[in-house]
Amino acid sequence: MAEFPDAPEVVEDGETCEANAVKKAVTIARWTGLTAIADDTGLMVSALGGRPGVMAARYAGAGSTYEENWRKLLRELKGVPRAQRRARFVTVAAIADPSGKVRVVEGVLDGLIVEEPAGRHGFGYDPVFWVPEFGRTLAELTPEEKNRISHRARAFAKVREILKGLRTED
Repeated sequence: MAEFPDAPEVVEDGETCEANAVKKAVTIARWTGLTAIADDTGLMVSALGGRPGVMAARYAGAGSTYEENWRKLLRELKGVPRAQRRARFVTVAAIADPSGKVRVVEGVLDGLIVEEPAGRHGFGYDPVFWVPEFGRTLAELTPEEKNRISHRARAFAKVREILKGLRTED
């Protein structure tokens, strides 16, 4: 997007991550005349009925910090036993061409929300999202470890395969 500084700002007002990703990709593809890729990520917490969901980045309100968001989450989960703190990060990526044709993929990372933050890497909810197969929070993983297993990495591995397929269609 650095090559298109005048590109329109796309408001993420969809009710789902898919709606936001598609809206962003289609808007930018039509505006630039090029294929565009956009994504959106949500955090679904079972004990909270799926909240914060698509509102994860602004869970504590518009303009809230990462820490304000995860602190609100921890307050809402206070007293909830560890076994009931299941959570899922979901990244939806959309690939749109200028005609409006869209392909959508999803990457998922399952885990638990811990009671106390741990770790110094990453951003967002990483200090409170525990990854069972590593026995650590995302913020305790090295950036290389996280980038191999994250929901975003899983979604973009699928994007890569679609893009490879598009090249063979040409």
